[in-house]
Amino acid sequence: MPNDLRHKLKELLIERLKFEDMTPEDIPDDEPLFGGGLGLDSIDALEIVVMLESEFGIKVKNETSARDSFRSISTLANHVEQKLGQEQLQA
Repeated sequence: MPNDLRHKLKELLIERLKFEDMTPEDIPDDEPLFGGGLGLDSIDALEIVVMLESEFGIKVKNETSARDSFRSISTLANHVEQKLGQEQLQA
């Protein structure tokens, strides 16, 4: 499941951030999303927040935890898995 989730996140990022010339394979799991790496900015971070909410029903409330969770595809996937797991436990 983790690899499937990472692939899905990469596809969503490419689609939402309009990286037309990229494929999921072009995005390393552990490469930084912000600064170096993909070079995303605060507007892109907002788009990721919206993506998580619409695709997974995950609300991002804490900017500090979001910054840590949005570091790379791997940390983003871990964040999604953790939030989805918490929701299943509460259901």
